[in-house]
Amino acid sequence: MTSFPLPLGELFGHYGSYVVYLLVGLAFGATLETAGFGNSKKLAAQFYFKDLTVFKVMFTAIIVAGTLIFLSSALGLLDYNLVWVPPTYLWPGIVGGLIMGVGFIVGGFCPGTSLVAMATGKIDGVFFVLGVLSGIFLFGETVSNFDIFFESSYMGRFTLPELLGLDYGTVMLAVVVMALLMFWGAEKVESAVGGETAQKAPRWAVPASAALVALAAVNLAVGQPDNTDRWKMIEAEQAALLDGREVQISPAELLSLINDSQIKAVLLDVRDERYFNQFHIHGARRLPQEQVVDATRELMFEPANTVFVTMGNDETAATETWKMLKAESLPNVYILEGGVNNWLRTYGEDWFVQEHFLRNRENDQPAFRFDAALGSRQSAAEPNPHAFEIEFEPKVKLELKRAPTSGGCG
Repeated sequence: MTSFPLPLGELFGHYGSYVVYLLVGLAFGATLETAGFGNSKKLAAQFYFKDLTVFKVMFTAIIVAGTLIFLSSALGLLDYNLVWVPPTYLWPGIVGGLIMGVGFIVGGFCPGTSLVAMATGKIDGVFFVLGVLSGIFLFGETVSNFDIFFESSYMGRFTLPELLGLDYGTVMLAVVVMALLMFWGAEKVESAVGGETAQKAPRWAVPASAALVALAAVNLAVGQPDNTDRWKMIEAEQAALLDGREVQISPAELLSLINDSQIKAVLLDVRDERYFNQFHIHGARRLPQEQVVDATRELMFEPANTVFVTMGNDETAATETWKMLKAESLPNVYILEGGVNNWLRTYGEDWFVQEHFLRNRENDQPAFRFDAALGSRQSAAEPNPHAFEIEFEPKVKLELKRAPTSGGCG
């Protein structure tokens, strides 16, 4: 798959990426200033329905960007899983939006446009930015007093398609049509309220709108790639890692990762519930294959030092889960070599290994019998790392976390 979003740090280096950020910021600021967004009177006028330029420009940017993003994803040019989507905290988000909205009305700026106004020497922009910085400081000093509410109603990476139960192409086409109808309504409102000062849409607005609807329709027709499609895009490269045994880590390396304070090991056990209940490694979470794609949205929010390890009884089911996670662009995913059976051979007590070994078993089935379903309370579930001196070839190499871990307001 083409590596988009672009890994700027890899392409231009640490300082070179900051030059790119600077150029993008300058271009964005110049665009806002050109659109008149450095003028607080023009910005505030939208709340009185006299000048809805802000609404039309920003909503146009949203639907154009959205259409191109999902069209690029549909064509395999962009990995949407690597595009930052801020997690939803419903009620804190609503309260924060109301506070910001009041500040926008009173001050005439949002944070981004206030920076544009300050950069062009406007006094009200300077004071607004000082107010923003003061608010950030006060928030940081007081958030501990209401952190329970601040972190409440967490919904993860929640978007309109999840809310409506529709595919991305349908939602995007509906949003484009809705936005164009709202633009038409906004012009009617401006004419009624603003009178002669109301601005009419340029002549090219109609063909541009038709072109945007056509692109959204193409996006709907092509459809977004599913997990199988994503795997086919990366199969040649990733299959080579599987065949070369470069992603299958030994039980000894996994035990080392679990006890490494600089690594967060997330153990993903893909076995049936009955096998998981009989025995599982301490700290492992059960992840049925039908839930893998949905679970990846949450796993993406794990810190950059996280290593994910899939495990089955042997390697068959764990390998299939590994493929699904890699297709969803989750970084640092490995497979437990030999699965839970190999873990038990390595760390199970000698008497248990000898007396409970099942000689006649099918592939990817348990190799040992358990008298009771004790889960992680079995003796081999949490071995003492100092009691075993097993040499292993380290295979884990932390990949650069491609998806950003924060977002912001323009």
